[in-house]
Amino acid sequence: MPKKTVNDLSSADLQGKRVLVRADFNVPVDEQGNITDDTRIRAALPTIEALTSKGAKVILSSHFGRPKNGPEDKYRLTPVGTRLSELLGKPVVKTDDCIGDDVKSAVDALQPGDVLLLENVRFYKEEEKNDPAFAEKLASVADLYVNDAFGTAHRAHASTEGVTKFLKPSVAGLLIEKELQYLQSAIENPQRPLAAIVGGSKVSSKIGVIETLLDKVDKLLIGGGMVFTFYKARGLAVGKSLVEEDKLELAKTLEAKAKEKGVELLLPTDVVVADNFAPDANTQTVSVENIPDGWMGLDIGPDSIKTFQAALEQCKSVIWNGPMGVFEMDKFAKGTEAIAHTLAELTPKGTTTIIGGGDSVAAVEKVGVASQMSHISTGGGASLELLEGKELPGIAALDEA
Repeated sequence: MPKKTVNDLSSADLQGKRVLVRADFNVPVDEQGNITDDTRIRAALPTIEALTSKGAKVILSSHFGRPKNGPEDKYRLTPVGTRLSELLGKPVVKTDDCIGDDVKSAVDALQPGDVLLLENVRFYKEEEKNDPAFAEKLASVADLYVNDAFGTAHRAHASTEGVTKFLKPSVAGLLIEKELQYLQSAIENPQRPLAAIVGGSKVSSKIGVIETLLDKVDKLLIGGGMVFTFYKARGLAVGKSLVEEDKLELAKTLEAKAKEKGVELLLPTDVVVADNFAPDANTQTVSVENIPDGWMGLDIGPDSIKTFQAALEQCKSVIWNGPMGVFEMDKFAKGTEAIAHTLAELTPKGTTTIIGGGDSVAAVEKVGVASQMSHISTGGGASLELLEGKELPGIAALDEA
């Protein structure tokens, strides 16, 4: 069912109202605590501005990192508050807690259009346990709820699912609305041909996605370390390449299923191999039938890149999840970089290009083509689960349109 969103709320619904907004400010920081990538903070701005422009008092909630036992200074949201204030062009008050009397006083002091940032909700174990009493305390300072944290929508936590039981309406923010629009329509109602590119090191982490995609796509391109499990299942020697021995039968089943459904399943025909897993390893490019003993495959080769590019050029929709090789090391980044450039070139020609979270996002950002994609998902795990057709608790809990 489609969900109610911030766009369904009028100025009359919001003027002077206290709105609890769950955002995803789990941003990367360096050792000094400086934010190294503010993409997630920027992604929250449209929702914050839509609410403040209609006179709402915005109370922002987020997790940050994985604190073990209660508050830890390195996991405080202080740098986020500073950056948010710069981006919004107005002061953002930050509390030192996310529940309690100090929070209540800070909320009472808010004027329409003001923004308040609560401290890291994961300083409380009750957050991840979805404890109802904790959720009620979080909700107690607000009149309504907006979830705009797509990255945690696949988790039933107090700040993503629990609070919806105490606040009505509970609606989706603009970021979640956009995520659902792109990811769901790509799967349920795509422009065809639809291709999915699935990469990454292990078949096991992508089984659900591959199985679901085989029912939906016209072409499935597989790269990354998981290809060696498929090769070994075909009886090929793979040297020291990563193989999941317990998934060999599954690889055979997936290939058979693709054939049965008429899905064009493309595996690389050549690979870049290395004598060890290191940036300065010796490398060579070989066909997949000739991987030498003691060597490991760490990227797709130039022939595979050409084949993949030719397959993608015929497509009207492309979903990409997972790199083609160990793209963090320059010697093994060519496959991933080539796919990123190809998709960037296809977008202006009318192809819908969707980058489904995780390492694929890091890859298109590294190559500098992120802005040329149709949509970049902000949630790795959440986008995977959505592509698998799973229900996301943080979204299921929101009001239906």
